Amino acid sequence: MTDPDPGPDPDHPGAGPEHDDAPAVPASGADELSVRDRALLALERRPWPGPGAKERAIREELGISPVRYYQLLNALIEDERALREDPVTVNRLRRVRDARRGRR
Repeated sequence: MTDPDPGPDPDHPGAGPEHDDAPAVPASGADELSVRDRALLALERRPWPGPGAKERAIREELGISPVRYYQLLNALIEDERALREDPVTVNRLRRVRDARRGRR
């Protein structure tokens, strides 16, 4: 006779019932954006009252420098998952980037 609940499977961590309510984090190569990528888009979507407010929010809310923020954001706008998640913001950022490239 076999045990109806053998417990957690060491070959498949997180497969047991004790992890059913754990938040889902997209795996590498998943079809969803990471929490960080969504936070970048959400911050970029917001209006800013004046100079310095956005940079302050980047440091306080995301815990990264503005330079790193823009590096991540520039890579993110090339990701088709970002385009599916927030097409208005991604297309606006692409237009701004392309206009700046045209002036150089």
